[in-house]
Amino acid sequence: MGFTDTRFTVNISILFTELPLLERPAAAAAAGFSAVELWWPWVDAPVPEQSELDALRDALNDAGTRLTGLNFYAGQLPGPDRGALSVPGEESDKFRANIDVAVEFARTMGCKSLNALYGNRVEGVDPQVQDTLALENLVLAARAADRIGATILIEALNQPESPRCPIVSAPKAIEVVDKVNAATGLGNAKFLMDLYHLAMNGEDLNEVIDTYTDKTGHVQIADNPGRGAPGTGELDFTDLLGRLKKAGYDGWVGLEYKPGDRPSHESFGWLRGA
Repeated sequence: MGFTDTRFTVNISILFTELPLLERPAAAAAAGFSAVELWWPWVDAPVPEQSELDALRDALNDAGTRLTGLNFYAGQLPGPDRGALSVPGEESDKFRANIDVAVEFARTMGCKSLNALYGNRVEGVDPQVQDTLALENLVLAARAADRIGATILIEALNQPESPRCPIVSAPKAIEVVDKVNAATGLGNAKFLMDLYHLAMNGEDLNEVIDTYTDKTGHVQIADNPGRGAPGTGELDFTDLLGRLKKAGYDGWVGLEYKPGDRPSHESFGWLRGA
C-alpha cells in the first residue's frame, strides 16, 4: 500500500496509550507524524485545572505536533458512555460547562474540528426529550465553535458495540448535522465519517462516500473486523481513501485503531507497505 498523498493524524487516545498522556505527542512525532487528535482526556473533569490544560498544550507544542481534532467532554470514554450531550441532568450540564473550555483549548492550538458525541438512550426518558436536549446543546456547541472558525462533528457509531446510542448510521448522523445547521444558519456542523463504525454497521462504504463526502468534516479509519491497523481486516483502504479523494475529500484522516499486542510505534508498517 502507498498512502504518501494522504494526510494522517494519530488519535493518541487509542494509540500510544502504553505511555502517559503527556508523552504521547512526542512518541507520535518520533513515529513520523506531525499531527494528532484526541478524545477529551479528563473523563471526570469537563473543566480541568488550568495547569493540566497548559501541560497538555506544552506537550503538543514541544513535540511539534499539530492538534487536528478534539472531542468535547463525552463521559467515560473509553468505557460505557457514548457521549453526554443528549443525557439529561448532570451529564448535559457537564457538556455545557465543557463547551467554552474545549473551544478555548482548540483555539490556542489552532484546532478546527471538535467532535460532539451524542450519547446513549436513557431508560425511562422519552427519546424526544433527549433529542430536543441534544439539539439545544449542539446549537450551543456550534455557535461557540463558530467563534474560532471551527467545525463541530457528528459521528455515527456502530450498533453492535453501541446498542443504546441512536446515532448508528450515516443517514442518522447526517439528519442531525442538517438539523443543527438549520437551527444555527452557520453551516459548521459536519459528518464524522468513521469507516470502521460504518463497516461494523454493514453499511455500503462506497455509497456512503459517494453520497455524504460533501457533508463530511473528518474521516477516521480502523480495519474491520477487530478495529486493528489497516491490513489486519477486510477493508481495502487503498480503494476507500482513493474514492474519498475522487469525491473531493482533502482533509485529515484520523488513525483511530488498536495497535494490538505490540507497541503503538510498531503498528505503522502498513503505511510503508510493510
